[in-house]
Parts: sequence; C-alpha cells; structure tokens
Amino acid sequence: MNLEILTPERKLYSGEVYGVQLPGVDGLFEVLEKHAPMVSALKAGKLKVLKDKSQSESASYSIQGGFVEVFNNKVTVLVEGAVPADSSR
Repeated sequence: MNLEILTPERKLYSGEVYGVQLPGVDGLFEVLEKHAPMVSALKAGKLKVLKDKSQSESASYSIQGGFVEVFNNKVTVLVEGAVPADSSR
C-alpha cells in the first residue's frame, strides 16, 4: 500500500509500505494492506512505518497531533509536525 506523511511545511515520507502503526486518540492502532476506508484523529506520539512483512525494516517518527485517511489502499497522514525518531534496522 502507499503511505504519505505530510506536514504543513513538507512531505516527510512517500512510498510503498507493508503497514503503519499510529497513535490514535483512543490508543495505538495499525493499518495494513486493503484496510477498510477510514478517517481518524491522531494524538502526539510515535508513528512507525513497517516497510516489509517481517518488520525487519522500519522507520519511526515522533509526531504531533493530526489526522489519518485510509482509502483505496492509500494511507495519508496529515500532522502538525514530525521529526524522525531512531530509524533502527
């Protein structure tokens, strides 16, 4: 699925991913390929990009509040601000 992470200043991430973990206002949740369409509010926290199924490759970002939209196998994350966290692996 395609993931885009956007801030008011720039596009932080764009590419094909296996999934993404997001800090929703009611708790952490994960979006994988072919997820049902949805819109959700996000709180400040850690966003984790899962680049492959084995989760051996990932990237993390510390985000401020925002929103996520899932539609037609595309995930668009709109946040007030974000900075890369430790991109381990």
